[in-house]
Amino acid sequence: MDPRGTGGIGPGVGDGLPGGPRPSRSAAAPYQLTEDTPVYVISVAAQLSGLHPQTLRQYDRLGLVSPDRAAGRGRRYSARDIEQLREVQRLSQEEGINLAGIKRIIELENQVAALQSRVTELLDAVEGAAAAMQQREAAVHASYRRDLVPYQQVQQSSALVVWRPKARRPGQ
Repeated sequence: MDPRGTGGIGPGVGDGLPGGPRPSRSAAAPYQLTEDTPVYVISVAAQLSGLHPQTLRQYDRLGLVSPDRAAGRGRRYSARDIEQLREVQRLSQEEGINLAGIKRIIELENQVAALQSRVTELLDAVEGAAAAMQQREAAVHASYRRDLVPYQQVQQSSALVVWRPKARRPGQ
C-alpha cells in the first residue's frame, strides 16, 4: 500500500509472499482502500499487469490468481492480485516454470505464510503464559511473612554421652 493508504501500486505492494493469505475484507473500514480492496476491472488489471485479459481469465480458471467477483459476476482485481499476476508472469517467462509448477509454488508460499502466522500466535501465547507465571510467582513471594526470626548458631560439642537404660523394676 502506498503511504497515503490509497491502495495504488507503489511501495509495499507485493511485499512478502505473492498470493499470501488475504485478511478479511470486511474488517477494513468502509471506503478505506487497502492492497486487498478489489477495485480494478479485468481490462485495467490486464493493462497494469502487462498481460492480455484472456491470460487473466486463464489464470483465474487455473486457480493461480483468483480475483473477487462483483455483484454482476465480473472480476475485480486488487493491487495484491495485480502484483501476483506479475509474479506468475515473471516465474513463467524468466524462470521457465510451467503453470502447474507456479500453482504449487503459490500453494507452498501460502502454507509457509500460514505456518509463520501460527508460529507467531504460539510465541505470543508462550510469552503471555510466561508473563502470567511470573505474576503468580511474584504474588506468592509477596505473600511470604517478613517476620524477623532470631538466629542462634548451634554449638557443636565433642562430649561423649553414654545412655544406659534404667533397670526395670518388677511390676512395671
